[in-house]
Amino acid sequence: MAKRTTIHDVAAAAGVSVATVSKAVNGRYGIAPETVSRVLRVVEELGYESSLVASSMRSRKTGVIGVLIADFEPFSAEILKGVGAELRDSHFDVMAYAGSRQVEGPGWEARSLQRLSGTLIDGAIIVTPTVVRASADIPIVAIDPHTGRADLPSVESDSFTGARQATQHLIDLGHTRIGFIGGRADLRSAALRDAGYRRALADAGIAYDASLVREGQYLRQASREQALSLLRPDTRPTAVFAANDLSGIATLEVAAELGLDVPGDLSIVGFDDIPEASQIATPLTTIRQPMQTLGATAARMVVALMGGETVDPVHVLLPTRLVTRATTGIPRSR
Repeated sequence: MAKRTTIHDVAAAAGVSVATVSKAVNGRYGIAPETVSRVLRVVEELGYESSLVASSMRSRKTGVIGVLIADFEPFSAEILKGVGAELRDSHFDVMAYAGSRQVEGPGWEARSLQRLSGTLIDGAIIVTPTVVRASADIPIVAIDPHTGRADLPSVESDSFTGARQATQHLIDLGHTRIGFIGGRADLRSAALRDAGYRRALADAGIAYDASLVREGQYLRQASREQALSLLRPDTRPTAVFAANDLSGIATLEVAAELGLDVPGDLSIVGFDDIPEASQIATPLTTIRQPMQTLGATAARMVVALMGGETVDPVHVLLPTRLVTRATTGIPRSR
């Protein structure tokens, strides 16, 4: 492994003391401008980086915003893109942190905050936290919290309206047997998407049929299994609304394996509009939630809180919209 450049290496190369290097790097007074320029030039040439932990212990500030996620999956990846884009021209760095799978489950964000706050990060954005009362001495903003609004400032998309839009789109095409592959039962977003699905059916005078509903847990493999159960020839719906794009893509894969034509035999709508939704062979009709905007909005809020400002509104709800592609159409007569 290459030897890490130290402050002593910089001092030797610049012909100054270690104390002078420290003052130049940290922008302190008492050094001639030409000395500062020489030191910083050497810092850049040698690729020296001061210890984040040591620096934070001295200054009580790290200049780092942590983005805490349960896993690196498509939704979280898009959130991170939005955070990064918002903070690109700021003086803040971004740390993406996912806890070990061994400690996932309720309370994962509290464990992560205990590890990071105080010495590694000055503020945190928590993506889909299981609780929204995590105690820490740093500003925190929650994105798409499991249980909805509570103590922390939060940002989320309008899952209810989005699900209603998805189901209404299928109804407008003439579908009346519309299946639903829902998300995780413990997530507020999943409950809202289920409610939106039911409301659209009720508004159209279509009776809710529990035999057409499955739980895919927002996971691709689990949704594949549920789609196989849902798409049996004798009871198959003519359309499926999947609560996220991973579930919609899984349903599309199962339909192809069963020899079903999409959208002739089966229409499918997803939710999220992850990049893969538009890149697959049969692009997925979906509900676009502004995932990168979620991340950017949360970043602006946490920066404001770190600066001692208040945020208004405290809870932000962003709109969704239907994106029509190749997986929805008029149902064939059966």
